[in-house]
Formats: sequence, C-alpha cells, structure tokens
Amino acid sequence: MATIVYKPIGVIRSPHRQLEAIPVQPEFSRGIEGYAELRPDLIEGLAGLEEFSHAYLLYHLHRVEQTRLECVPFMDDQPHGIFATRAPWRPNPIGMSLVRLRGVEGPRLLLTDLDVLDGTPLLDIKPFYAAPDPGDPVHRGWLDRVLPAERRRRGRRDYRGPVLPEPEQE
Repeated sequence: MATIVYKPIGVIRSPHRQLEAIPVQPEFSRGIEGYAELRPDLIEGLAGLEEFSHAYLLYHLHRVEQTRLECVPFMDDQPHGIFATRAPWRPNPIGMSLVRLRGVEGPRLLLTDLDVLDGTPLLDIKPFYAAPDPGDPVHRGWLDRVLPAERRRRGRRDYRGPVLPEPEQE
C-alpha cells in the first residue's frame, strides 16, 4: 500500500498538559474548555460550522510511541483487539473526539468537553448531526456489559481536574 501523508490543519489547545491526567473520553471531561486554532489559509472552510452544536475532531496522537494489536481497555479487565477499543496504540495513531462547539472566532473554534492533550495536531473537523431515526438498535460489544457506575469510575482515572497552564515567563 502507498504511504499517506497528512498535513495538520491546526492545533488543539487545552488545559490538559499531562497524558496521565486526561479524561479517558469526552463524557468524563464535561465542562473542560479549550480551542482549536486553524491555519489562516483554511479559515473560509469554517463557514457555516458555527450553526452546529457539536463537532468531531480528528487528530494525530503525536505522543503515541508504540502500536499494540491487543490491549486491555480502561472499561474492562479482559484483552480485546485494538480495533474493538478506542485505545491510542493504533497502527495509525488517529484520535477522534466529539466536542461541544461554543463558537467560531476567526481561525479559532471555541470548544467544551475537551479530552485532548494540549498541542495535539488537528487533522480534520466534521460537524455532528444525529440521524433522525437510526432504525436498527446499536450494539456496543463488550462495553454493553460494563455497569454505568463502573464506567464512570474507570473513565475518570481518579481525575482531579485539568492541569492548569503554567504562568507565562516574562
């Protein structure tokens, strides 16, 4: 197969400065604010995005240093194939988060419910829209067996809030 090369469209800025402190999923980062800063040459591509309440961010997991084809996800005690999880150790380290969109200011997307490491390269943005009637039931595999209380406990990783930005040096 041919090699595929992507050029980041911007960078994600968040209060999350340490990998170990990032909430595991956006549902465990309710209220955490940040923004995505796009390259200036792409600003016109944001036209109309401000009308959406949510957007998917697709980004490069730039701190992932290894690939695993099997892992034990945070919500289970049993190993699963990497493609049956959202773990970061993927053959192509691409992350995806659904975030709330508070607004668009020039090249900047104002975001809430952000679970992404500060400085992460942004690859793409896609607006979220729910299907009016999906029809078929959704099955979430092994995740359906995890009780809600256990999901909340594991998802927070003993989360104590975001690591605040260090003061700027003068």
